[in-house]
Amino acid sequence: MSTFIPLNGSTAPKPAGAGPVRRTAAVAALAALALAATACSSSGGDPLGGGASTSAAGGGTSAAAAPGGTVVVGSANFPENVLLGSIYAQALRAKGVKVEEKFNIGSREVLYGQLQSGSLSVLPEYNGALLAYLGGKSADPTAAAVNAELTKTLPASLGILESSPAEDKDTLSISQESADKLGLKTIADLAAKAGEFTIGGPPEFKSRQEQPLKDVYGLTFKEWKSTGETTANAVKDGSIQVGNVFSTDPKITQLKLVPLADPKNLFGAQNVTPLVNKAKVDATATGALNAVSAKLDTAGLLALMKKVAVDKEDPSAVAKDWLKSSGLS
Repeated sequence: MSTFIPLNGSTAPKPAGAGPVRRTAAVAALAALALAATACSSSGGDPLGGGASTSAAGGGTSAAAAPGGTVVVGSANFPENVLLGSIYAQALRAKGVKVEEKFNIGSREVLYGQLQSGSLSVLPEYNGALLAYLGGKSADPTAAAVNAELTKTLPASLGILESSPAEDKDTLSISQESADKLGLKTIADLAAKAGEFTIGGPPEFKSRQEQPLKDVYGLTFKEWKSTGETTANAVKDGSIQVGNVFSTDPKITQLKLVPLADPKNLFGAQNVTPLVNKAKVDATATGALNAVSAKLDTAGLLALMKKVAVDKEDPSAVAKDWLKSSGLS
């Protein structure tokens, strides 16, 4: 397996302007990642996919580069990304790599520019949203296809390492009671009940997802509600029957919700993926980060986020425990 997914050395294009978040649905596979940067998070916000910048290549605030040989791990300023940054940093240290942490920096516009300049070495990214930010598209929403498109879009100085199975993406979630009573397991299973159900999500959810859900799954819901940050709670209390809850929102486990499977890949890939400045990481660092990706899955990330967001545990301590239990420290 190669150290980097090969890059074509192209210059990074300007980011897609309407990219506030890393997760959204597509009308069909062709549009999956064009919309990926426009969804809205209900699990603590997502400044990593914030508003448009004038240039993906030049955005961001300058920062002093680290001493030679030091790998600088950055993160955006929302809890999940800080947790992932801490996992990366500690995994690198466990392999003897000299590491500097620069967490809670800000949005993708800031982070991307610092990575290109070499002020940062490594970032936890989300492959589908990164591709959409850079203006790229994939006709196939799978992780492999998304990463292949990234190889055509990233500048020569940057590379992506192995994507993890862990994804932070849109789901349609229902209560455990509804799942058990009605035998609902997939989004397709909603076809017989959608006309009786109220669906809720972020304020923009209806305008973005109503037509895709009709086109891909043939779903027409009785009513759409704007439920924003209260979406998961609204599913639990029955004020809506289906909610747009993101896959690593701790409320999924806290409230015992059931994310429905998406057999037609309506929601494109949003795999956690290390984005690196190629000149700043060597084979040892690359191996350590790829080992993290191999172990991290969505269920595991969801469990970790419950500890951070619900139980209020320190992200560094949570990262340390996970690395130990995964045999990576």
